[in-house]
Amino acid sequence: MKHANQIKDHWREKQLFNNRILICAFLALIMMGIVVVRLANLQLVNADYYAAQSQGNRIRVQPLPPTRGLIFDRNQKLLVENTPSYQLEITPEQVPDLDDTLERLSASGLLEQENIDRVRGLINSRRRFDSIPIRQKMTDEDVARFAVLRPYFPGVEIRARLARTYPFGTVAAHALGYVGGISATDQDKLDPAAYAGTSYIGKVATERAYENELHGTVGHQDVLVNVHGRVMQVLDTQLSVPGRDLLLSLDIDTQIAAEKALGSRRGAVAAIDPRNGEVLVLASTPNFDPNSFTAGLSRTEFNALQTDVDQPLFNRALRGKYPPGSTIKPIIALAGLEQNAVSANQQIFCRGHFSLPGSTHRYRDWKPEGHGLVNLRDAVAQSCDTYFYDLANEIGIDAMAVTLQEFGLGETTGLDIGPESGGLVPTRSWKRRNFADPEDQIWYPGETVIAGIGQGFMLTTPLQLAHATATIAMRGIRYRPSLVRGMRDPVSGAVAVRQPRNLPPVRVTTPERWDQIIGAMEAVIYDPKGTARALGVNSKWRLAGKSGTAQVVSVAQDEKYNAEELAERMRDHALFVAFAPVDDPRIAVAVIVENGGSGSGVAGPVARQVIDAYLNKVAL
Repeated sequence: MKHANQIKDHWREKQLFNNRILICAFLALIMMGIVVVRLANLQLVNADYYAAQSQGNRIRVQPLPPTRGLIFDRNQKLLVENTPSYQLEITPEQVPDLDDTLERLSASGLLEQENIDRVRGLINSRRRFDSIPIRQKMTDEDVARFAVLRPYFPGVEIRARLARTYPFGTVAAHALGYVGGISATDQDKLDPAAYAGTSYIGKVATERAYENELHGTVGHQDVLVNVHGRVMQVLDTQLSVPGRDLLLSLDIDTQIAAEKALGSRRGAVAAIDPRNGEVLVLASTPNFDPNSFTAGLSRTEFNALQTDVDQPLFNRALRGKYPPGSTIKPIIALAGLEQNAVSANQQIFCRGHFSLPGSTHRYRDWKPEGHGLVNLRDAVAQSCDTYFYDLANEIGIDAMAVTLQEFGLGETTGLDIGPESGGLVPTRSWKRRNFADPEDQIWYPGETVIAGIGQGFMLTTPLQLAHATATIAMRGIRYRPSLVRGMRDPVSGAVAVRQPRNLPPVRVTTPERWDQIIGAMEAVIYDPKGTARALGVNSKWRLAGKSGTAQVVSVAQDEKYNAEELAERMRDHALFVAFAPVDDPRIAVAVIVENGGSGSGVAGPVARQVIDAYLNKVAL
């Protein structure tokens, strides 16, 4: 015991204890300092930032999508409107299991099974707090069914929205276009802020070309929400600005007449006011119902439209490329006059065929026995192929191409809703650029001959033919075709009218040559031998026109064309161009009926019905 007391050092123990207290105190002070610094950072330095973060947990900014602009025809008839409808929307961040929810919605009949992948892709392309439409234009039965199942689908709601509606259904579908849900591809091209809360976007034609004007400006609401995302109170609102209304040059009554005249046949009609380039009719058949796209087509339904052999989604008026056939003969005749290759009264003898010097190959006339002696007027009126074979050979392909291009053939017209095909006016240089084989690069005289009757490589669209016909009607004055006449501000109601856009005119040596060409086109309808003389019967206005037939398959030298022996899609196309009244042109029309056969017998009556429908409405 004595030995133990001797080795105990109280002073050292006290010093060790004090040191430990100091270390602990020091550590405590450091920890306290960290807490103080952190508090200062939270409450002083970054107070505004964290206050905003905290506020964001209970205040949400909800977009207010703008009302899409309306579309009217030239007489203020409503062509496209917005009507109330219900749509099913999902907010991903509020859904516990997205895949399970989509599958159960499908099992409940509220979502097509084949649309699940599309919906999932759309959800992945949007922000998780966005409300995303997954089904549009729900029926009352669907709304009632979901109301019963609502507790089993957190994050899924039915909301009342304005849906795009086309009162005339399929009429003018290719001119108006349609809207559809914003796809992942669309999302990559859009400003997310500008389209916040928007379900639709224009896909084609007018709806697409004027998307920026029709869409409007998005607004927003600051709302107070609870932990479940339910809106408790509206704190602030900035209203959206509706899109501008479009006033089209289209005349819906004449459009209906054109589509009715085409019937179930594949074809197109383009009609223009020659005085300003305003498009009066833009019809393509068969067509489609744009309302079905707004409601949401299933993949099966959309694929059926895309794979339909008659191509109802294809705009034949703007994008269909066809040989113009004899409809360009008046232009070729004008080129002959301007090139001094022929005079108006000069006659040739038509034997029913033409051969190039030194060649035995015969280019046949549509009339095997021939037309006999014909001058320029006769040749246009009777559509004498032999006359134009010879004339084309005299003019040459390059000089002929220059005149055709002056009328706007071989290039897009610049219509404001596009896209459109450019067609083709061939030349020697074109052939050299577009054929790889040196043998194929050679331009042969026979190719010039058949170009003279609008065959061979030459291709045009119905709109180009209507534009060229309007140019003849106006004696060379040209305007860029347009579909939108003006725009109306939704707030002030002010209308901004768009002025016609002049194009370089077609100049001729003497005005008399226009009289000769237009007189020849009148003879097509009023001459006893005119190919379309039946169209002039009981007409209230003077007409000028030209029929055309475009070969789909070639016929050998020793064969005769027989439509009844050919499959329907192998038969000739029927074309007709016309304008009226001759002394005060108000409408120029081009008609194509695919595999229709006779231009004057099939396409001509369509053109007459369109002209009558329009001119019966306007004061002459």
